[in-house]
Amino acid sequence: MPADLAVIGLGHLGLPLAQAATTAGISTLGYDPDPHTAALSGADGPLSATELRRLLSAGFRTTTDPTALGRVRTAVICAPTPLGEDHTLDLGCIADAARTLAAQLRPHTTVILESTAYPGTTEEFLRPLLEEGSGLTAGRDFHLACSPGRLDPGNRTHGIANTPKVIGGLTPACTEAAAAFYGRLTDKVVRARGPREAETAKLLETNYRHINIALMNEMAVFCHDIGVDLWDVIRCAETKPFGFQSFRPGPGVGGHAAPIDPNYLAYNGRSPGHPLRMVELAQEVNGRMPRYVIQRCATLLNHHGKSARGARVLLLGVTYKPDIADQTGSPAREIASRLRELGAHLTYHDPYVPQWNVLDRPVPRADSLYEAAAAADLTILLQAHRTYDLQGLSVKAQLLLDTRGATPAGAAHRL
Repeated sequence: MPADLAVIGLGHLGLPLAQAATTAGISTLGYDPDPHTAALSGADGPLSATELRRLLSAGFRTTTDPTALGRVRTAVICAPTPLGEDHTLDLGCIADAARTLAAQLRPHTTVILESTAYPGTTEEFLRPLLEEGSGLTAGRDFHLACSPGRLDPGNRTHGIANTPKVIGGLTPACTEAAAAFYGRLTDKVVRARGPREAETAKLLETNYRHINIALMNEMAVFCHDIGVDLWDVIRCAETKPFGFQSFRPGPGVGGHAAPIDPNYLAYNGRSPGHPLRMVELAQEVNGRMPRYVIQRCATLLNHHGKSARGARVLLLGVTYKPDIADQTGSPAREIASRLRELGAHLTYHDPYVPQWNVLDRPVPRADSLYEAAAAADLTILLQAHRTYDLQGLSVKAQLLLDTRGATPAGAAHRL
């Protein structure tokens, strides 16, 4: 059966979009070449059984059959673009999605890229793949636009409906076609001058977050060295009604939105020659925070007459954000591996993660949180899930390092 919308890629961007569109009454098809992902089920599936039943009963369906893409009015590419070891975005999944869609593309279809990408990706990378594979011309035979994903997983205040959507089309008609689609989902549409401006807006938003977190992480180290309570400093500074936005330090920066340096345009081998030095520095600062946490752990244990070797260490919260199950980029994994290298005996607790492996080795899960905290030589709060009774944990734990500033003042050692 035809559908109004095809969402290509059912990951952290695509699935919420498909849910919102289905809820809005848009006939939606989810395409993913991975049968396991397309099934949206299993013990580690992204949706609960109730959520899945509700979505399917509303008419949403998934497929691994690319021919279904030839019967939709709008196709949104939500393919993942992970950051490689060289800190460049891997656009391979966008390329695969483009080739798959191009073989089925029909005139008058609106194609939108939501995946995180470099400025120029829509025009210089995606457009040629779609045109070569379909024989159609973007801007004349089909509409092409970019509208970068802005979803904040776990955010209970801002979702797709009340977060403005930035849209940049190849032509004014392309922009309006994409705006007509998103206007059915969101309260406000912001028209960018073109795809590059939309892509660069995403780059600015992402880098802004990472640079400001890096500043807070540097301040955390500095304030600890001079004996100043950073969390009280932040509390005071955020009362300023202008010129300051509050960010928080932590054990590292996780998530899907990695900092992007557009000097690495890997897809065409061309470089503007003007690297974003602040971005490079932010990556360096944030990347060394797990090592700083280990240093603080070793110092705390030493001050209490214990060694990291043989110490019983409990890690609390191993996801990258509070109150969600997503572990993408979480610093917990590096911290755990470094503690193991030092000879520590690890356990973990996370209400959203029933099993956890580090370097292909399982980490035992604590069944009784309070008993585990009382038995551990050191408890490290890596993620402050709402379900944690931090006041109670600070009483039970022999030694507690709070990397999130979530415990009451004086109740724990804070980052």
